[in-house]
Amino acid sequence: MTILESIRGPRDLRPLSGAELDELADEIRELLIQAVARTGGHLGPNLGVVELTIALHRVFDSPADRVLWDTGHQSYVHKLLTGRQDFSKLRSKGGLSGYPSREESVHDVIENSHASTVLGWADGLAKANEVLKKDDHVVAVIGDGALTGGMAWEALNNIAAAKDRPLVIVVNDNERSYAPTIGGLAHHLATLRTTDGYERFLAWGKDVLQHTPVVGKPLYGSLHGAKKGFKDFIAPQGMFEDLGLKYVGPVDGHDIGAVESALRRAKRFHGPVLVHCLTQKGRGYRPALADEADRFHAVGAMDPLTCEPIAPAAGPSWTSVFGDAIAEIGAERPDVVAITAAMLHPVGLTRFAERFPDRVWDVGIAEQHAVVSAAGLAAGGLHPVVAVYATFLNRAFDQLLMDVALHRCGVTFVLDRAGVTGTDGASHNGMWDMSILQVVPGLRIAAPRDAEQLRAQLREAVEVDDAPTLLRFPKETVGASVPAVGRVGGMDVLLRPERPERPEEAGLRGAEADVLFVAVGVMAEACLRAADLLAGRGLSCTVVDPRWVKPVDPALAPLASRHRLVAVVEDGVRTGGVGAAVDQALRDAETDVPLTTFGIPEQFLPHAKRGELLADLGLTPVEIAGRISAALARKENGQ
Repeated sequence: MTILESIRGPRDLRPLSGAELDELADEIRELLIQAVARTGGHLGPNLGVVELTIALHRVFDSPADRVLWDTGHQSYVHKLLTGRQDFSKLRSKGGLSGYPSREESVHDVIENSHASTVLGWADGLAKANEVLKKDDHVVAVIGDGALTGGMAWEALNNIAAAKDRPLVIVVNDNERSYAPTIGGLAHHLATLRTTDGYERFLAWGKDVLQHTPVVGKPLYGSLHGAKKGFKDFIAPQGMFEDLGLKYVGPVDGHDIGAVESALRRAKRFHGPVLVHCLTQKGRGYRPALADEADRFHAVGAMDPLTCEPIAPAAGPSWTSVFGDAIAEIGAERPDVVAITAAMLHPVGLTRFAERFPDRVWDVGIAEQHAVVSAAGLAAGGLHPVVAVYATFLNRAFDQLLMDVALHRCGVTFVLDRAGVTGTDGASHNGMWDMSILQVVPGLRIAAPRDAEQLRAQLREAVEVDDAPTLLRFPKETVGASVPAVGRVGGMDVLLRPERPERPEEAGLRGAEADVLFVAVGVMAEACLRAADLLAGRGLSCTVVDPRWVKPVDPALAPLASRHRLVAVVEDGVRTGGVGAAVDQALRDAETDVPLTTFGIPEQFLPHAKRGELLADLGLTPVEIAGRISAALARKENGQ
């Protein structure tokens, strides 16, 4: 039996010797590399926190002591040490979540995998302990990347206000989030990493200044008397201490004994303490360390020796299509600039950044700032493109509404991972944007159905300079092109009804059919297949792609009036979504046609593959056709 196999919970770590702990760390890394290579997942972040996590669980008594993980993509080691060692179905249906999960373990306190929230949670839990007179400890682990988020500093401001309320903040400083951490905070932490040179610097200064004629000795005396300020200049931990936080570190995050010592000191202190641990993302795995882009932050299933994907992508990703398209537009339009929030490479801005390094900004994990800054760029005469994951734009709704839309700023938002994303779980599905953003005046939302439409609609979006525009696309690879067979208003007709039309009537102007499908973005293929199934049952269908799903095209109402049923199919939340907007538009136009919507109900989705979740949600051609047949049958029977 290996040492890891003998660990059933954190208390099993206590009797282990130093040598056994080092061996345990090696076993954990080997398991992580092999397991994540089979399933895909967040490899680099977890390889970097092995010793840190061991030390945390030796010093603190989870679950009585609350150990909180910001973002949570570095929680695999925590899972292993709290009794969850079956990683065979990691991030798959019925297997372990890729993030902390309350359903899995009492050791998991929070499971929201959006960054920069953990310090707010910790502040609340520490206050609850104080009110309830509990002696349990609260420990918040946050990365240097997550510290770039404004919410983290709002929480620090409040945490520091209570100097006698115990709370331990562990900064996991690996100089990276998805990519290298940027900004003023990153510079500050980088300076702290050089504290071991402080005394050498003082010795050098003393030697040089004392041998400088006339002014040397008085100047050295003044500097020595201002030692605190001088030290802050060389190693400004005072930034944290001046907030009211006791600072411990920097500590080698891969030295279990050193981390334990620092944590025990922090545990004894009756107030907020920040323990600064230096770690190495991808530690122990040479291919990860060689990857300067993101140190294998997240990987797909791969061969652990060659790192080649086990199942290569069947085609280009939506992200890569966008990346090529925005780089082409950038070459044509010097006013087009790009902004992202710590995700330059994941959202496809690599080529743009390589070609136009002075026209792209990574603002760190700070979506709110990204959007307001974009408003300023637009007001200054540029056209900014803000590229983020769909789920993360939720965090900047107020800024999009009040800073961009209210001021009629020409900003284009590009939402990657829109709709059902699957394996990353509840908080990463980009399913809320088409509902939340319906209320934003002047905003136009595009949902491209294929690569050709993405390129075309991106160009249309950046041409709009007096209102915000938005494009959304999913995580999966781009499917085959879905050609249009006609146009009605601004909508593409993908399928005409098979019933004969009068030759003098062009397009669909005189057509009668049973079902009008309004196919939102990538749901076009499912709608066409459902229409084919319905045709086998003697039902005729029209399928249109609205292209721009907000606002609803005025041509939709007269088109709908010539059908027995309208079906809106979207991969977003049904409540307040495109279907709801179409229904309202039909009512406003006094078009009395039954409408049914297919989408995601108001629920958080479990982690599973995208196809599995779509099947569970009834968003498959068979399910769609079956429901429509039943609806029409009920109508015929007067129900």
